[in-house]
Formats: sequence, structure tokens, C-alpha cells
Amino acid sequence: MTHSRTVELEGHIIDSGTMQRCFGAVMDLGGSFDVERFDVGKHETEESYCRLTVSADDPETLRAILHELHQNGAVLEDPSEVELVAAPADKVVPPDFYSTTNHPTEVLYDGEWIDVERIEMDCALVVEPEPAADAGEGNRADASGGTDGTPRAHTKTLNAVEEGDLVATDESGIRVNPPERPRSGGGAFGFMQGSVSAERPSESTIREVAEELRAVKDEGGNVMVVAGPAVIHSGAGDALADLVAAGYVDALSAGNGFATHDLERSIYGTSLGMDVETLEHPRKGHKHHIWTISEIIRAGGIESAVEEGIVTGGVMYECVEHGVDTVLAGSIRDDGPLPDTITDAVEAQDAIREQAHDADLVIMLATLLHSVAVGNCLPSTTKTVCVDINPATVTQLLDRGSAQAIGMVTDIGTFVPTLAEFVLEGEE
Repeated sequence: MTHSRTVELEGHIIDSGTMQRCFGAVMDLGGSFDVERFDVGKHETEESYCRLTVSADDPETLRAILHELHQNGAVLEDPSEVELVAAPADKVVPPDFYSTTNHPTEVLYDGEWIDVERIEMDCALVVEPEPAADAGEGNRADASGGTDGTPRAHTKTLNAVEEGDLVATDESGIRVNPPERPRSGGGAFGFMQGSVSAERPSESTIREVAEELRAVKDEGGNVMVVAGPAVIHSGAGDALADLVAAGYVDALSAGNGFATHDLERSIYGTSLGMDVETLEHPRKGHKHHIWTISEIIRAGGIESAVEEGIVTGGVMYECVEHGVDTVLAGSIRDDGPLPDTITDAVEAQDAIREQAHDADLVIMLATLLHSVAVGNCLPSTTKTVCVDINPATVTQLLDRGSAQAIGMVTDIGTFVPTLAEFVLEGEE
């Protein structure tokens, strides 16, 4: 017995490769398809439409195929309303809960398609049908329903799910909208689909990133930088500090190591005991990082150390001076750590998540763990640049689902100063 369902695809499905991916998924998973209708968009703003019947020999195979098509934006021809099941306990979701993608998503509830707020991958999708009696404008993130009394849909990490939350379990009432290739170009961000190469012309790509950075700030947008210690070791810290001082960085996400080496450079002129200009190792330079941590602890934190004149320059100094939202997430290998470092992993995730949701452009600089962590929190519509000398950093980010990221395999010590030069020359 053959089992089948009809699905629809709509948008720029040809030049974005959506239709090809869907056809390939059906065949790879052992199914077949019959195209019932295919309307090709013939103008720049005209979208294409495809309706196809997907068939499989058993319900399990058909379900797997429909799941894959759903991830690529296909919608059942006759979608039912989203199925909601109450969470049986705090941090416990129904066994067949819907796990979100990082693409813009809608749910069909009470006859209306509702946009899902705070979209990110690997979360539960919760629908709140009615507003809470005490829900105010200031705490909408925790309120039931919209502030105007309308139903609300949003994501929740598993550890944030509360008993009684109505959790989505049925893909039929959920519509995913992957970003598509704009037909009007868009420079380095035109396709919004990840790629990585060590051979692309880096200077022209950096200039395009600089132009996008200026454009985002000109429009009042939010720029987030994710930085690893190599930024300081390579001597690129001064250029990043210049960007912060010039107002091009709204949020900084880093680890204890990045901040320690940046502060060490301000206090002792070294990074992990090495003079980044002369490459010399001063006597007892290997102790500078732990002495730096001690001085910051004694001062009561980075901000106090800046106020007392202990720290007089560098990235962290400029972040304090210009009110940049900074999150330092700790790890098991941290020395100290600095008093500003968040050592609770869940608390650090939540802090990073708040930064990521506000970002319009994210620039990731030479850090595998923090790049992947931030990438997990980003919607696919957020423009993202990941730069590292190690191609594995960029490919792992893409493999984890951050397909919108543009990857550059290049020396961070060259990228950041060149980026700062191109950005700041635009002000002259």
C-alpha cells in the first residue's frame, strides 16, 4: 500500500536551490514524487510555485520525508492546526515535541498563522492562547499571550519549559520560511547561505563586510562581536578597540581568556607573557596573566579597574568607556577567573542568548567554542561572518546549522586591522 501527501513550495525556490533540495530529499529517503503544478516566476519580483504529491511504501518513511521537506519550507496542502500538548513537569516536554529550526517560523492556531518570536534552533515551541491577568508591557517575554490579548507563540529552551506550557508536537500546523536568495544581488551577504573558502579575494570581501557594518550602524542596528584570545595574541586587539571606541560594536561575547589577555596587555604590555610587537618574552612574563587576574579581583572587577586607572587601554577598557554590553562566559579550564566572568553555564547561555537575539550583524573572530555557542542562538536571518585561520572552525559552525554564515579562512591579525581601516576610512 502506498502512502502519500501533497505539499506546496512557494518563493524563489529555483535560484535558491530549495526545489532541488526537496526533490533530492524525497529520492534519498526512498520515496517518489509527482509534480502536479509548477508555475515559474518570470520576473525579478515574481515568485515560483510548485505542488507535488510525495509517496512512500510505509507511513514511517513518508513521515521522515515530510519532516525533511518541512525543514526546507514545504507546507502541507491542507495543514491542520498545530497540535499542543501540556508539558507534564518543569523542564519536561512531550516525547514527540517539535524541535525548532533557526528559520523564521509560523504556527497555525485558531485559524490564523502566528509568527514565532525569539526564533532559534533546538528549542521547544510554546503557544500561549490568552494573556495573563497581570501581564504588563515591561515583562512580555514572561507573559502569557500578546500584550494586546492575542495568542502568542515563542521558543523556549528545554530548561526553561514550565509545567503546563502548551508545547507544539505536530509539524502539520507549523510553517518554516528559510531565507531565500534575493534577486537584486546583495554583495557578500546576497545569498545568505553559508560558504567557506581560503581562496576568495579576502580584501574585497573584508571591504564588503566593512560596508555592511557601516550600513547596519547607519540604520540604527546592533552589531555583536564574538572574540577569542587569538585576537589579542595576533596584535589585532588595538584595531578591535578602535572599532569599539568609534561606536561600531554594541555587544561583545567572549571568554575569560580573551578578557584576561587584553587586560594583561594594558597592565603589563604582554599577552600570555609575550610582547605582541617584539615577540619577546619578558622575565616572569608567564606569570603576567595570573597577576592580571589578581589585580582585577583586588579592584573588584573590570569596570572598577578602569575607574581606578589600573587598566588604561584595550578592548575591555573601551567597552567600559562606551557602555558596550559584554558577556564573558567561563569554562572548566579558566584561571581565576575574572570576577566579571559568568561561571554558571546556563546563566552564561541565557546572557549570550539575549545578546544574540538583539543582533543584526554578528562578527565571529577566531574562536570555535564561542562561535558555535552564539551561532546556536541566532536566527537564520541574522547576517553572520565567521573568521578563523582554521577552516574547521568555520565548517563546524555551518555544520551545526548556521547556514547563513559567511566563512573566511584567513589570519585574524590581518582581518581585524583591515576591517577597521576600511570602516574608519569611510568616516573621513
